[in-house]
Amino acid sequence: MSRRSGILEFAVLGLLRESPMHGYELRKRLNTSLGVFRAFSYGTLYPCLKTLVASGWLIEEPGAGPADGPAALTGRRAKIVYRLTAEGKEHFEELLSQTGPDAYEDEHFAARFAFFGQTSRDVRMRVLEGRRSRLEERLEKMRLSFARTRERLDDYTLELQRHGMESVEREVRWLNELIESERAGRDQRRPGPGDAAQQDTSGETGGLPRHRDSTRPDPSDDTAT
Repeated sequence: MSRRSGILEFAVLGLLRESPMHGYELRKRLNTSLGVFRAFSYGTLYPCLKTLVASGWLIEEPGAGPADGPAALTGRRAKIVYRLTAEGKEHFEELLSQTGPDAYEDEHFAARFAFFGQTSRDVRMRVLEGRRSRLEERLEKMRLSFARTRERLDDYTLELQRHGMESVEREVRWLNELIESERAGRDQRRPGPGDAAQQDTSGETGGLPRHRDSTRPDPSDDTAT
């Protein structure tokens, strides 16, 4: 299995853990919620689903669709709904607990981060710290390369290299904020009426940093009254 197909299988299992879906819904969620999968087509998604069904991690069920209404006269088939099995849930939770080097790579990290709400805090911390360490190593190599080659490069190539370094620096700062917030145990969500505070799978409050709207006062700020 390629690394990219493994990431797709992970994301599909994670989405179906939330609720059963048919293929169209899955592809839409992959594209809108997980931008890293924007380039995936049905020709990639359906073989992945078939593999997960064959592995016993998903089951196919007939869902409400064309076969239930007037469109059935056209010969169109009913939609197939994919549901996570108990074995599939167990497998996904096993994948969530992994914190090896693959979890720090660009695409895999994006997929892992998308499901941090289902991940225990200690695992989140290990993934975030591993990702930060990986980027710090990358940044150091980029700086060394820039210092060695800057005299031989034209202005546009130099600007491209600066842009690359600044992008990595921004992500490192972002990771520092996330790690600090995880340690502090803060929660970004503010519960509404009847809405329980967001909890991670270990029963602890999540730790996303707050991003305040500069045009509106923070209700928690005493000076805003």
